[in-house]
Formats: sequence, C-alpha cells, structure tokens
Amino acid sequence: MGELRILKGADWNLEIGAIREWVDKRKNGPALLFDEIKGYPKGYRLLVNSMGAMKRLALSLNISPDLTPMSFIEAIKNQQKNLKLIPPKFVKTGPILENIHQGKDINALIFPTPKWNELDGGRYIGTGGVDITRDPDEGWVNLGTYRVMVHDKDTLAFYISPGKHGRIHREKYFSRGEPCKVALCLGQDPLILLAGGIEVPYRVSEYDFVGGIKGEPVEVIEGPYTGLPIPADAEIVIEGESYPGETKTEGPFGEFTGYYASSARPEPFIRIKTILYRNDPILLCSPPGKPPYENAFYRSFITSANIWEQLEKTGIGDIRGVWVPPAGGARSLIFLSVKQRYPGHAKQAAMVAGQCGAGAYLGRYVIVMDEDIDITDMDEVFWALATRSDPERSIDIIRRCWSTPLDPMIPSGGFPLNSRAIIEACRPYERIDSFPPVVGVGKEYLDAIEEKWGRLLFPEDKK
Repeated sequence: MGELRILKGADWNLEIGAIREWVDKRKNGPALLFDEIKGYPKGYRLLVNSMGAMKRLALSLNISPDLTPMSFIEAIKNQQKNLKLIPPKFVKTGPILENIHQGKDINALIFPTPKWNELDGGRYIGTGGVDITRDPDEGWVNLGTYRVMVHDKDTLAFYISPGKHGRIHREKYFSRGEPCKVALCLGQDPLILLAGGIEVPYRVSEYDFVGGIKGEPVEVIEGPYTGLPIPADAEIVIEGESYPGETKTEGPFGEFTGYYASSARPEPFIRIKTILYRNDPILLCSPPGKPPYENAFYRSFITSANIWEQLEKTGIGDIRGVWVPPAGGARSLIFLSVKQRYPGHAKQAAMVAGQCGAGAYLGRYVIVMDEDIDITDMDEVFWALATRSDPERSIDIIRRCWSTPLDPMIPSGGFPLNSRAIIEACRPYERIDSFPPVVGVGKEYLDAIEEKWGRLLFPEDKK
C-alpha cells in the first residue's frame, strides 16, 4: 500500500519528535516506524502517524476511502447511529504475556520514550495509548487517551483533565481514601486509540464501541495485578496504582491547542506494579502539538460525525453537514450546514452543537451556515461569515462553559471555564426569499462545462 516508512537510528531526544512534526505538516503523510533508536536495542520500536491519512483512517473504520470529506463524515455518522455495541471477550492468553516484569525487574525506561518538544518537562510515553480504569460504583470500564510522563523507572505521571471519564473514576476512588488501579495500554489496535480520544458516552466502554466497529469482540485478558481487561494482542501494558494525596511535579507538555498552557505542577502519579510486553514491542505514539497533527486529523472526522449524530438525536432536522476542523485542535471550532425550515432553526442547531456531549469540551466558536456552503472549504466559510452575518445581530455569547486547564486563554491557576460565540452566518430566515442571489451559473451547467472542457484545461487532474 505504500503507507509505511521505516526509519533506523533516530534519536529519542527531540529528533523523533521533529520528524513527526515535519511529516504531520504534509497532507496524508506516511506512517513512520522507528527502529534501532539511539540507546535502545533493535526491535524496541515506535510508531507514529498511524491514522494521519484518509486511507488509513478509512481502513481502520471499515469505510471506503474514496469519499469526499463530508460524505466520509456522513458515513461515520451513519455507522455509529446503527452501531451495535459488542462487549470484549476474555481469553486465557495472548502475545502481551510474552514478557512480564515485576518487583525489582520493573523499569519503564526500557522503552524508547521520546522527548517530543524542546520545552517538554520530560519524556512522554503516553500519547498514543489508553488508560484503563473501572468505575468503583458501577463496574464499567473506561479507556481514555491521556498524557503520561515518565518520572523514573517505576513511577509514571497520571494527569487527566477535569471532567474526563478516567478523572471521574479516579476521584471516586480517592474520595474513599482508596488507590485507583490503572492499566496503561501503550501499543494496540489504532482503533482503540481512536476510541480513547473521542467522546464515547459515559457508562459505555470503549471496548464495546470498538467491538461494534469491528463487528467482533476485542479479545482481552485479565491484568495480572489490576484485574482490568487488557487487549490480549497489545504491544505494551503497564499496570499500577495511584494513591490519594500522593503527587509529583508533572509537565509542562505541548498540548493539542498548540501551546504550553498548563505549566509544571503537582499531579497524581502511578506506582508501577507490572510491565507486560510482547517480543519486539511497538510503542504507539500520537503526540499533539500545533495543528495540523495526526490526532487532530482523525478526531476532526470522528467528532464531526458524533456532533451530527447527537444533533439528529435531539430531533433537529435538515442538518446537511458538520465540520470540526483540525486548526482548532478538533475542538474549538464547529461549523454547521443547515437547510433552514423555521425561524430560529439555525441558532437552535448551533446552540446544541456547542453544548452536546461531543462538542462541549473546550469549544470556542460555533458558526452555522446555509446548505449551499461547503463548510470544509475555508474560503467558503469566510465568504459566508463576511457576507451573511452582522456582528451586532448575528453573534451570541454563552458564558461559563466547560473548558480545561490546557486552554491557553485561561490564566495559570484559573478555573477551567470559558465562553462560546454562536455565530449565524446564514441568510436571515425572514429574508431567505428576498436575500440577494449568488453570482454564477448553476451547478449542473458547471458540471457539464467540466465534462466538456476539463481534460483540455487541466490535463494533470486525474478523473
């Protein structure tokens, strides 16, 4: 398929991070497998950009890669709307049990964890994995993608942003004075990474979601220390416990906003109890940064589909498209396309999109446009904004919304709340029939012109 490049001899200290950043800037860049990393033996490998191209993302989701961006989002939306959750299947053994280190043999430094960026406070092993926890009250299992810094050979940082499901689990344990058991899966099916980084509904395990996408259960084994379900075919899993009241300095880390918004500060940490890995393990990584980057790319499509689906579940009809562009870290910008059917329709859709489960976290701007606008084309978005909105009448502000300490607009130590701008960049409903017509010829005529003259004018275009 030509989707993978193998690089040997790169340095874990900044060089891998710089290569990853360089490739991220190239549209549909290849996946990169690093081996023989400086200071590490052959076979201790690292994979980045696993889903940073449309073809690889589509194959992971079992969807055709030969679709327009909006058709691809709609296909994801329809797939998830009809999804039947399939719980994981417990098995006795798997490749993850090929190597087990406990006690004095524990050493998290055996893996080639990169220092990704110059100002990072340490080496971050957890960027493309999932933290597996169990709700102590209800028993359901969450898989969340949260950053994990290596403190030393037997302790790891355990930062989770407020409101995330793993954070809620941990707070429940800590409120009882109990340790929180956690299994860090640091190399696995990229689809598990994808599920861990999106807003799967509360009380729904990402294992069940992934099983539904694959059409078969994820095979798991019981973690030897935590008892948590871990993928039987995982590459690397680290089990441990985090204790209430115990903290170490964590950070800073270059985050998905493109900034170091949260400085170094005390955070809970994990005491490692067991390290499991298969022979010739692959550490899966998907570090954030200044957009564009891999997980902003794939989360843009998934989050767009999730918001679209959640809008439809509320009964709001005639949503023609949703796009959450990578430029906002796949969170801070939400674009909607609506066929207006009644007064207030556009604003209703925008308000729900900005506060639904998939759209609420660190949002900033929601822009709703008419159905004739290609919301994946920034030229069209800006044209609609410039010609179909008026600042005095078209913008509403919502205050005290869910944000995060990672928000660069929140001062250090400030409370994680922000505001949202809801912008109607569409024809006013009361003037739809009298609004000035758009310049140009009709789409059908343009299509006929392209068919007649296209090959002569643009022979380089592939039909």
